[in-house]
Amino acid sequence: MSDLLRAPAEIKYAEELDWLESIDDGPKPFSWRLSPKMVRLFILGSERADGLDREVTQKWFGDRSFVERSIVTLASDRGLLLIGDPGTGKSWLAELLSAAISRNSTLVVQGTAGTTEDHIKYSWNVSMVIAKGQSRESMIPSPIMTAMETGAIGRFEELTRSTSDVQDALISILSEKYISVPELGSDADSDNIVFAKPGFSVIATANSRDRGVNDLSSALKRRFNFVRIPVVTNKKSETEIVRFRTEELLRRHRIELDVPPTLLDVLLRSFADLRASAAAAGSEDEKLESALSTAEQIGVLEDAILHSNFFGQSALNARTLASSLVGSLARRAPEDLAILNKYLHGVVEPRSVEEGGSWPEFLEGGRDAIATLS
Repeated sequence: MSDLLRAPAEIKYAEELDWLESIDDGPKPFSWRLSPKMVRLFILGSERADGLDREVTQKWFGDRSFVERSIVTLASDRGLLLIGDPGTGKSWLAELLSAAISRNSTLVVQGTAGTTEDHIKYSWNVSMVIAKGQSRESMIPSPIMTAMETGAIGRFEELTRSTSDVQDALISILSEKYISVPELGSDADSDNIVFAKPGFSVIATANSRDRGVNDLSSALKRRFNFVRIPVVTNKKSETEIVRFRTEELLRRHRIELDVPPTLLDVLLRSFADLRASAAAAGSEDEKLESALSTAEQIGVLEDAILHSNFFGQSALNARTLASSLVGSLARRAPEDLAILNKYLHGVVEPRSVEEGGSWPEFLEGGRDAIATLS
């Protein structure tokens, strides 16, 4: 795994998945590798009441009901659509579900304006077609077709980013559970239909901020069960997410760096303040362009940790954290810089006087970063 920049969940947690599979005596739908209860346990972690011989770490932080509804949907014949704001963990949940159910989370189609029907059905190896003609050997199956043939979970990221004709191609796949290949002829021996095996399903994700880009048709919506993933606003849950990802980052980069809990609190409170300010803003110009998601919060912390590690600091400090926050969130000039400057003077400056601690240094670092960018 050390040779991979980012290992997929089924490789990263292979030993844990093997162990769960070895003790799993629950009923498994179709070709699932784990029973629904074990899938939930793998994603949400174990509790003392589970009576296991070892601890299973929690990997996704959110309401248990979202995970359970997702699992139940995948055990049916409907697709699963995870929808929510950017950075709410939709893709990570989809990856964990695929890893636990199929032990393969890499059968992914990325939705963009350039995604075509070939990306979700099949294409052809041109050189083989020229040499031997069109055949199953010269056909290049899409990740979705591969999932159908193996009874696995296929993933479609950012579904609303793809055009309506590409979305419509999913309708027959989700309804009929097969793909016709007319180029192979119509004879009974031509094998011109690829049927889905039991266990096949599709997990799609959609960004709720992309509404109006390429809205889903009513026909496609009916083929999906919707699970809406809200933004994490509970401070305890958000702290657990940030701490989990921070520890993961330190292990992956083999960094020995002290991250004081007080600075995590500064980061969490800063994002909470900025979200409240965005909610109260009267126009888009008064809001940061950033979605201020938990994922962006983790990105700010990761940037600060790497900066501290590479440039010789033994501990993360408030100045570096503030510089990272400004650098990550100031995407528009001068609008975002003005919003951050207003936050520093209106919220952080009084707080640094009242509470002290890391806030004065955080204020100073933020001002310096804004001055550099202005």
